Amino acid sequence: MEERPETELISIPATPRVSTPEILTPSGQRSPRAASKEGKSWTPTSFISPRFLSPIGTPMKRVLVNMKGYLEEVGHLTKLNPQDAWLPITESRNGNAHYAAFHNLNAGVGFQALVLPVAFAYLGWSWGILSLTIAYCWQLYTLWILVQLHEAVPGKRYNRYVELAQAAFGERLGVWLALFPTVYLSAGTATALILIGGETMKLFFQIVCGPTCTSNPLTTVEWYLVFTSLSIVLSQLPNLNSIAGLSLIGAVTAITYSTMVWILSVSQQRPPSISYEPLSLSQPSASVFLAMNALGIIAFSFRGHNLALEIQSTMPSTFKHPARVPMWKGAKVAYFFIAMCLFPIAIGGFWAYGNQMPPGGILTALYAFHSHDISRGILALTFLLVVFNCLSSFQIYSMPAFDSFEAGYTSRTNRPCSIWVRSGFRVFFGFVSFFIGVALPFLSSLAGLLGGLTLPVTFAYPCFMWVLIKQPPKYSFNWYFNWILGWLGVAFSLAFSIGGIWSIVNDGLKLKFFKPN
Repeated sequence: MEERPETELISIPATPRVSTPEILTPSGQRSPRAASKEGKSWTPTSFISPRFLSPIGTPMKRVLVNMKGYLEEVGHLTKLNPQDAWLPITESRNGNAHYAAFHNLNAGVGFQALVLPVAFAYLGWSWGILSLTIAYCWQLYTLWILVQLHEAVPGKRYNRYVELAQAAFGERLGVWLALFPTVYLSAGTATALILIGGETMKLFFQIVCGPTCTSNPLTTVEWYLVFTSLSIVLSQLPNLNSIAGLSLIGAVTAITYSTMVWILSVSQQRPPSISYEPLSLSQPSASVFLAMNALGIIAFSFRGHNLALEIQSTMPSTFKHPARVPMWKGAKVAYFFIAMCLFPIAIGGFWAYGNQMPPGGILTALYAFHSHDISRGILALTFLLVVFNCLSSFQIYSMPAFDSFEAGYTSRTNRPCSIWVRSGFRVFFGFVSFFIGVALPFLSSLAGLLGGLTLPVTFAYPCFMWVLIKQPPKYSFNWYFNWILGWLGVAFSLAFSIGGIWSIVNDGLKLKFFKPN
């Protein structure tokens, strides 16, 4: 019998190889397909080809195929921080594309959409629609950047926005640049949610109780306290994946009440003496500040980028199945529905109320102008959906703050937080947000300031991070494009922040939200 040359057994054929069947490895993951195509670099497992395995018996073949898949997975194994298993954002990593869609939609649609018609009242039709469209496309691009940079370095996952900023800008500068706006965005959004939620609960009670109600109603501050207490109770859920059900409720309620609000507004008779000319003041400088604050409101309507990496970190990730695939799939679905909510509210709300739009937004206008024209049941349902959405959004926006508190505790004690410590942090955060809301009850002005101060998180920093981490060729289109977008974002942030501060100082305590006529 003629012996087969040994070199033939280990030779790599020049023709394309047949894919190795995918089977389960000892780690429970599916093994990758056969080694890379001809022309790519050699790997330690490239010799385990179907040609090599052909003369070997089935048991030995199975062992070698399993070993190949295991080696390829281990070769790209992500180095995890043991402390992540104790923190609420990274405690559970069983997320998927559906969870990503729920979380992104819950974070991307909410009360900020209700004040978009206020921005249109100061900008007018042309500048309002143009600004909203540019902001939507811009933030969608920066979201794609964050999704891609989550695992930009092999073997490393940037689970939080601050971690990615440190990798791009350096340890100390990254903290200084990203920590304040992300924490401010969480706390500021929580405060605004308490304002909206408390006022909406008050209106819901008034509608349900009716004009003949004889009970002594709670004051506005007491309704804030009721909403804060409910939020604290729901915040006891341990981690980000555990609130996926709440995010689903928040997403469904947001889509529902957003659609109801603009349909009810455009279906009713418009107020008399309505005008679509942009609001302006006698002093040109004051009009400029108003326009800057309006642009800040539009910027704030696209929130959620401070949560993108955190949402992606809840998903399992391997070399063959990276987390960016389900994350981007869920994000695309979420932002399709976000566009279907934001644009109709902004355009329909401004068409229905024009320059008579109150500072509280379209929900305030609906109650002020049409509370007697729409059935109490529909109005009550609309306000109840807003309350549910605010309660759900409070949880996902508070999670980064909870994570920061617990990270500081675990790094000092080198042990996970007990249930009492975790509950204490969340109670503390809830009531701090409540006291801030009582002290600063200015929704539209607060939205403009929030949009200005946190704008770099959404529009500027991701562009800088892409250039610093991915390092595209210098002076290429990609290089110029991201640098220009980043510096434009910084400039807009300064301008919108000044407009928001001016609006707060100018309006003071005169702004009363949800005040019916």
